[in-house]
Formats: sequence, structure tokens, C-alpha cells
Amino acid sequence: MSRRKGKKYSAEELSLQRWDKEVKRKKKLRDTRHMVRILIATMIAGCFAVLFLMPIVLTITNSFMSASEISANYGQVFATTDTGGKVYISDKVNLKFIPDMVSFSQYGTVLFKSPEYLLKFWNSVILVGPIVAFQLLVASGASYGFTRYRGRIKEIIFFLYIILMLMPYQVTLVPNYLVSDWLNVLDTNWAIWLPGIFSPFSVYLLTKYMRRIPTSVMEAAQIDGAGEWQIFRRICMPLCKGAMCSIAILIFIDYWNMVEQPLILLADQEKHPLSVFLSKINSGEIGLAFAVATIYMVPPILVFLYGEDYLVEGITYQGGIKG
Repeated sequence: MSRRKGKKYSAEELSLQRWDKEVKRKKKLRDTRHMVRILIATMIAGCFAVLFLMPIVLTITNSFMSASEISANYGQVFATTDTGGKVYISDKVNLKFIPDMVSFSQYGTVLFKSPEYLLKFWNSVILVGPIVAFQLLVASGASYGFTRYRGRIKEIIFFLYIILMLMPYQVTLVPNYLVSDWLNVLDTNWAIWLPGIFSPFSVYLLTKYMRRIPTSVMEAAQIDGAGEWQIFRRICMPLCKGAMCSIAILIFIDYWNMVEQPLILLADQEKHPLSVFLSKINSGEIGLAFAVATIYMVPPILVFLYGEDYLVEGITYQGGIKG
């Protein structure tokens, strides 16, 4: 009997060992497949990243080339006939990422010999800065109103905000032009500032973000004697810091690259930002175009790097209070 019981126990132990090996084998196979999927996804993402970064890297590296080298590599792309027509390209263009000799002559020309480029750069700063600051100010007040006070009329107004936000610039440019003409602000910076300051984009995002704050927090503060201004300043604004920073980054990048609004609303070319002026550089200043484009990319890159954490936090935020 003891031998039979011993043999029975050994068979069960052997079965458990086989089952354990099978589980480990399946787990190892599952982990291997997971690693392969991660590797494939990383390779695909890396390929897309290289494709997206290639024009930026090409612009930066080519800005350090001399004018003769740029003309030798890309001259036939930008060449024109005596009558101003384009030349047919029969040869291949030589895309070079590494200059034969590093030259800062393009930057010297842009920074010291051609003040119109810096003037257009500061035009961009003057147009974009007030829009970012005052759009956040208007959005914070409007979002708090939409969050604290619900009602049929306010929901209809908020729905109209969404409709306006979905409309492209090309649709709203004609009404903006007519209103600017009626207000006698056409061909002034106010024609750009007013539509930008009262844009519904930031109001929509900040309202959706602020509505995630638990109402119990505001009600508790109200029971403790806090007024609306104290609730807004000491509860809503600190909790919406990440959203405010992320919205500011998106607004800055959007209006930093604007082209249609200045072309339509500003007849005086002296007031145009650098984004419009870049498209008007002629074929003899391609090297300067690379240098100016590189300088033009610096502010958005710095803003993004400085507020990257806030941008990610504002996009991935899922609750009013972390705890």
C-alpha cells in the first residue's frame, strides 16, 4: 500500500512539474511576442520620426553652408529664366546634410546686414504675445462661468463655441475682415489681436478641463466662506496650471505660424510677420532662407521643451485631484 501511495504521489508531482513547465513556456512565448511587438512598433515610430525630422535637420545643417555650396547643390531647383519663368529640372538634386565647410556668413547677413529679417521676427513676437496672454485671460474667466453656472442658455452658447472652433480659418476670415473694417481697425495689429484673443479654442479646452474638478471641492470652499473670486483664484487656477501651460503652448505654435490672417487683414507689408515674409524670399537668397527658417524655429522649440511636462500633463489629465 505504501508503495502504491508513493507511486501515486510521484505521478502527481510529475504532472505538476509538467504543468509548471508548460506555464513557464507559454509565459516565455507571450513575453517574446510582446517584446517583438514593442520592437516592431519602436522601429516604425523611429522611421516616422526620421522622416519628420529630416527637413528640420536639413534646414539647420544647410544654414551653415556657404552661398556657393548651396547654389551648387540646389541652384537648379530655384533657378529662373530671364523672364521670371521656372527652369525645367533635368538633373538630380544633391541633398547634403553635412556642409563641406561650416560658414556663419548667412547668420551674419541676417543678424547684422539685413535688418528687415529681424524686423519681421519682432513683428511675429508683437502679434503673438498679446494673443497668448489675453486669450488665456478671457478663456479662464469664460471657462469658470461655463463650469460653475449650468443652464440651457449657457449650454447653447458653449455649443456655439464648439461650432466656431470646428470652422477653419478660411471660413471665418471674411467675417473677421468685415468686422475689422466696421471697427476701423483694418490694417492694424488689432485686426489680428481681436479674433485671436476671443478664439473659442482655449475656452473649449479649459472648460472641459475645469469641469473635471470635483464640485465637492468648490462646495466645501464655499461652505468655509470662500467667495467666487477666492474659489477661482485659489482652487480652479492652481488645479488648471497644467492645462493653462499646455493651451498656451498650442496657442503660441498656432499663431506663430499664421499666414492667412496677416495676408488678408494687414495690407501694409511692413507689419507682416516672418512667417509671411519667408515665402517671399527670392531665388538669390536661398541660403538666407535656411538661416532665417532656423532662427524662426528657435522660439517654438524652446517653448515646447520648457513646457513639455505641462503639455503632457494637460493632455493626459484624467481627474481634478491627484492623490
